[in-house]
Amino acid sequence: MPRVTKSVTAKAKHKKVLNRTKGHYGARSRLYKTAKQSSIKSLQYAFRDRKNRKRVMRSLWIARISAASRELDLSYSKLINSLSKKDIRLDRKILSDIAISDNSTFKKVVEKAIS
Repeated sequence: MPRVTKSVTAKAKHKKVLNRTKGHYGARSRLYKTAKQSSIKSLQYAFRDRKNRKRVMRSLWIARISAASRELDLSYSKLINSLSKKDIRLDRKILSDIAISDNSTFKKVVEKAIS
């Protein structure tokens, strides 16, 4: 009978991969070979989507600022241009939060920028 020398190591390695793929669909969470592929692919998606999330959030902030500035009869580009000319350093995330939560403060920032 052949002697198995790596059984403990292999079992631990397989268990680690299968634990990582818990919640994946079907065989992707049960069979080692497909689970390994699924795990690798999921890490690729995670890496890609960490970058994409930044793009998506920035475009969301821009859309919110644009909508709020349109209510004050001002385009987004003119608002950002006037903010930079007046050296008002508010990033898009903060401007977006102000536009949503505190409309009067956003109006004051806009007035300060265009005056």
